[in-house]
Amino acid sequence: MKIRKYVVCLVGLTMGLGTTAALSQDLIVNGQGGPYEDLIQEAIIKPFMAETGLTVLYDPVGSASQDYAKIKASNGFPGWDVNVMTAAQSLDGCKDGLLAPITAHQVPNLASIDTAVQRLAGDCGAVHELQYVALLYRTDKIQPAPTSWNALGDPELDGKIVLPQFRNAMAAQMLQIYSAAAGNDPNDVDPGFSKMVELAPRALAFVETSALMDPYIRDGEAWAMPYYSGRSALMKAEGLPVDFIVPEEGTVPLIATLNVPVNAEHKEAAYRFIDYWLSKTGQESWAQAYQVGTARPDVDLPAEFRANQLTTREDIQKLILPDLATMATRIPEWSDRWEREVVPAAR
Repeated sequence: MKIRKYVVCLVGLTMGLGTTAALSQDLIVNGQGGPYEDLIQEAIIKPFMAETGLTVLYDPVGSASQDYAKIKASNGFPGWDVNVMTAAQSLDGCKDGLLAPITAHQVPNLASIDTAVQRLAGDCGAVHELQYVALLYRTDKIQPAPTSWNALGDPELDGKIVLPQFRNAMAAQMLQIYSAAAGNDPNDVDPGFSKMVELAPRALAFVETSALMDPYIRDGEAWAMPYYSGRSALMKAEGLPVDFIVPEEGTVPLIATLNVPVNAEHKEAAYRFIDYWLSKTGQESWAQAYQVGTARPDVDLPAEFRANQLTTREDIQKLILPDLATMATRIPEWSDRWEREVVPAAR
């Protein structure tokens, strides 16, 4: 694509849940698809069910922004009990009364999460994972290795880069990265929009979710793209000819959160599930399964693993840190502007 290749997600699973399946679960968890689904089943869901005897139905459909749109449209009753989203959506949902506050009384392991990092997500999001936006590239196509985000605009990569649609949180983060690189506050995004308009006609595709971005570079159709560090590390670990970097201009963190819609049907089970994921065992297992960082300081992780992940407050402070509350208020405006400026440039 350009616009012709904007990839659209499948119909929401919650719209199609069979009656038997819907009645046979104690808890519905909504998260991401692709390789993520297999990992969450093995690292979190199966051990949780074995420990508690509860049954979990996993819904892999939709990006975080699509899921939050469903939460808004349903007034906090989207049909699932736990959602994997981001800190920006947690702040927005908490402000609008669509997400339930999560306390250490409900989720005891919340008290073990770094307080400064947890504070970034507000009262309605439990921080369970830390990543950053990396520049992922094919090592068999691009030599020498790129060092700058400007590599995406290299004429040799015309038609060989993939970019996120605005529904993917990475789109707003790319606006912030390019704006910060121009010397602006990350949320003063005029330079970011200028850069994305410049890149749009060079893109092979604009894609809605990380799972749908994966095949483009896996199959060699794309040679470079922004991508989250966890999925990048997984792809590299599979032995594919890829590598990923933090470009010299820096990058932004992705603070991922677990959330409970305010009118969720199985809240007590939801809190138990979140508590398991935030436990020392849950955090160690998830970090190494998905190759992501953690905000729980007391986990035991290999030094070589920590070297490429965000595992301390100091690691995060080295990155570009947009004000997430301000970001949350500006997302609708940025979304409209993206449609006016970036989408036409991609045609």
